[in-house]
Amino acid sequence: MATNKALGQHWLKNRAILEEIADLAGEGEVCLEIGPGLGTLTSSLLKRFKKVVAVEYDKNLATKLPASFPGKNLEVVNEDILQYDLSNMPQEYVVCGNIPYYITSPIVEKLVSAENVPARIVLLMQKEVAERIASERESVLSLTVKNRADIMLGPVVLKDEFTPPPEVDSQVIVLMPHEPVVEDKVFDLIKKGFAQPRKKLTKNLAMILPRDELKDVFIKLNINIDARPADLHLSDWQRLYDKIYNK
Repeated sequence: MATNKALGQHWLKNRAILEEIADLAGEGEVCLEIGPGLGTLTSSLLKRFKKVVAVEYDKNLATKLPASFPGKNLEVVNEDILQYDLSNMPQEYVVCGNIPYYITSPIVEKLVSAENVPARIVLLMQKEVAERIASERESVLSLTVKNRADIMLGPVVLKDEFTPPPEVDSQVIVLMPHEPVVEDKVFDLIKKGFAQPRKKLTKNLAMILPRDELKDVFIKLNINIDARPADLHLSDWQRLYDKIYNK
């Protein structure tokens, strides 16, 4: 079947890799699959979960998918995953999917920040983004994810394993959600700090405190005064928040 380039459709054709992704999702009652497409991963998930809820944006694909799995406990929802109400899912559900590159960040943020958060999230995404989420060099996205989930990088999937091949390789990432490490108010400071990611943090935060006072705060917290936003981890941002706002 032809793919829709506007929707970032690339079909993973390697059955062994599909089984490996499904293995990482585990087994259980219900799995929410994002972007099932032709149902190649759906087939593997239906072996492991009592029910699969497949959210597919492409109306044509969503209409045809149920016929591929007669008698299986498959519910297909023709909807944008970013609009899908996760409160519809039972507790302890698992999320799995090969997600479009162009909306990776919004999908990940929606899942880890959901009130009805999944028990486990297994996503195939652009390799560069997976690495950025897991990196020690932080970004707003990596901090958002680490604040609410433990991260494990899974197998790399070369672009030639897809039809049609995307321009870059992909990688599986596994997220195990947990209670937030820091409160949302700390992220107000983080976002200010990343306003200009390549500049020194003392310059980005000069709107909050004069730079001389900021440098004094950094010295007291043993944070390098030449640090860039990417150099600070969640615990550093929490200490910085407490020192700035609870002096």
